[in-house]
Parts: sequence; C-alpha cells; structure tokens
Amino acid sequence: MAGEQGRAQVGSEVLLGLVEELAGRLRRSVVLDDPLVRLIHSSRHFDDADPVRVRSLLQGRADDEIVRFVLGQGVAQWSRPGYIEGCDELGLHSRYCVPLRERGHLLGLLMVLSPGKDLTDGETADIDKSARLIAAQMYAERLAGRAGEAEAQERLLALLSASATARAGAGHHFLTAAGDAADARHAQVTFVRVTRTDEPPGQVETALRAALETVRRSRWVQDAVAFASDRAVLLQYGERPPEPEALRGQSHGILQALGTYLGPGTDSVLGVGSSQPGVADAWVSYEQALVGTRAALRLPHLGRIGHWDELGEYSVLLQLPDRVLNATVLPQALRTLLAAPGGPRLVETLSTFLEHAGSVPRTSEALQIHRTSLYYRLRQVQEITGLDLDNGADRLVLHLGLRLHGLIEPTGTGAVG
Repeated sequence: MAGEQGRAQVGSEVLLGLVEELAGRLRRSVVLDDPLVRLIHSSRHFDDADPVRVRSLLQGRADDEIVRFVLGQGVAQWSRPGYIEGCDELGLHSRYCVPLRERGHLLGLLMVLSPGKDLTDGETADIDKSARLIAAQMYAERLAGRAGEAEAQERLLALLSASATARAGAGHHFLTAAGDAADARHAQVTFVRVTRTDEPPGQVETALRAALETVRRSRWVQDAVAFASDRAVLLQYGERPPEPEALRGQSHGILQALGTYLGPGTDSVLGVGSSQPGVADAWVSYEQALVGTRAALRLPHLGRIGHWDELGEYSVLLQLPDRVLNATVLPQALRTLLAAPGGPRLVETLSTFLEHAGSVPRTSEALQIHRTSLYYRLRQVQEITGLDLDNGADRLVLHLGLRLHGLIEPTGTGAVG
C-alpha cells in the first residue's frame, strides 16, 4: 500500500468466526484479505507463521512489495483456487488461495498457509466449502454496508452538476445529511480516472476506494465521495484549504496507491479544482477538476496530475471539446510551418523565442546557437507563415497555435466527464 493505506474494513463476528473455525479444523493459519491483499482477519497461528505474516500482524497490513508480488500472480483474475508461490527473498511462504466471489464480484482472498503445498484433497474440499460460506457472508455484509451509499453518491453528483436546478434540489439534502458542510468556508474537488489497466472493473473500483481511504482520514477536512467503475470524485470541505504541498502530496499518494494495487500496466490521471468558498460553489471546482484531468491526459510534463491553479492558459484552451482538438484547430500559418522543410527545427526556434518574450539574447542562449543563426531562422519563420513577429497579434496567433499543438500531440486522450 502506498504510505499508510491501512487495512480493509474489519468483518463481523460471524465472518471472523468462520475463519477461526476453518483454521481450527485444519490446524493451519488462515488469512482473510480483501481483493487488494489488505488484511481483514488473521486467525490464531499454529507455529507456521512466516516473516510476512508476522509483519502483517504487527503493522495491520502487508508491505507494498508483498501486495505487488501477490497481485502480480494474477489472483484477482483466478476463477478457481490455487497455490501462491512463495518467495524466500520476501519472507513469504506458499499459500493456498481461494478467490472469494459472489454473483460475479470478487469480495476477497482466503489464504491458508501451506509452505510445502501439501494440502490433502480432504483439506482443500473443507477449505472450498468454508470459502463458499465466507463469500456469502461477505456479500451480505457488503450489501448492508452500501445500502445508503448509492443515494448519497447521487446527492453528491447532483450537488456538483452544472445544472443550477439539479444543484438547488441536491443542496438542501446534502447539507441536511452532512450538517457540518453548511459552515464550511472551503470546498475543493479532486477527480481521479483510471485510463488503462488489465484489471476487471470491479477490481479497479476497489482500488479507487482504497486509494482514497488515506486522504479521507485527514483532520482538516470532511469529505464525500462517489465512485464508478473507472473513476472517483472526492469533495473535501472544511474551515480552510490545505497547504499546496499537502495537496500535491495527496494527489501523488492517490496515484501511487493505484499503481500498487493495479500494477505496472495501469495508467491513471488526476485533476484538482481550485478552492471555493463553500459547498454551494463546489460544482465550480468539479468542472475545473475535469479540465485538470484533461490536461493531465494531454500534457505529459504535468506528470499525470492537473491542478487547475497551475494550468495557466491551458485552463482556457481545454474548454474546447475533445472532438475539435485536432489539427484543424491550428492556425493555417502554423500548419504551413509544420509542413515546411525543416519545420520541426523552426517550430522549436519559434516556441523558444515566444517563451522568452521575444528576447534574442535569451533565445540564442537557450538554443545554444549564434544570434546570426537565430535571426536567419526567425526570418524563415516569417517568410513561411506570412506573419510578422514584431506584431503582437501575429505573435499571439502563433503562441496560441503552439499551445494547441501541444494539446493535440499526445495520443492517450479521451473524454473524462
């Protein structure tokens, strides 16, 4: 888990009893984890503990490298029980693992320590029978625990809607349910989206929930969340906004946790809206967070995180819908330059010149070329484009065109709303 991701929700006495009964019959240690290998319950041990089990009991969670190692064996996709390979380097002994599923949902992983992979047919039959009972109990507890969640999520999404009518209807219900929200002087929205993964949707949503758990324990804000199969919305509100460094740390922590839970084949992006003066204006932050996510998708230098307050002119340009963000939106002068012989070099020269406010000394230094060479290139740019670099309006056309070109180039784009 990234940082202090904690453990999964503790199961009921009935659930824990089923685990202990199985361990007692087998005379082996039994562990019940959630789908992300986060500890729900560990039975009493029978002198068969390995270093991983000891650390998990002491910490209440497995180490990041253990989580990655176990999930890397594909247990979340298993359709039947099997042995998880041990690893001496990690201090992990082999375990017999049963994926606990009910109605297509992966609810958890039941693991029985078996260093020698020596379970008998009778023992595996006993484990499988208990696994069915445990899965049914977990599913019932899951349904009970989420009974009111769908309604709460609908209220939150309505509160964040661009429709004033929807917000008006949701605002009263939200403030009634969250009494402390009415006095909040700060409201801010984070939008998270998993854009590519090999994991099934249920596992992705579970990972999103887990990734947000740590930030939801913050003392300086209250929060509300909504989840879908590949995305999550986090509204945080309180007396004051967080420090910028804390907010950046929160964003990086969420993406790091998703990387741990979903593996190296996963891409995720995150957008953060600006702080608003209360939950009634949180919808503004939500819209900004969506733009931030689009920026994170299209601008690699952002590192997969788009903070609205740091987007500058991109916060305006990214109001354009995805369907028009293609080469046709570029000014004809820039398209001509891009297609010309030596175009990439001239575009780099033009971009550097504009970024340095038209300063020839600073541009030549940045490009590490002689001023005579720079003047020659700039004359070429003017001849090819037909624009005058001493004219403010022409400069603006080219500068905006270059910004748009930067948004068009990346390939991993798509709608985020």
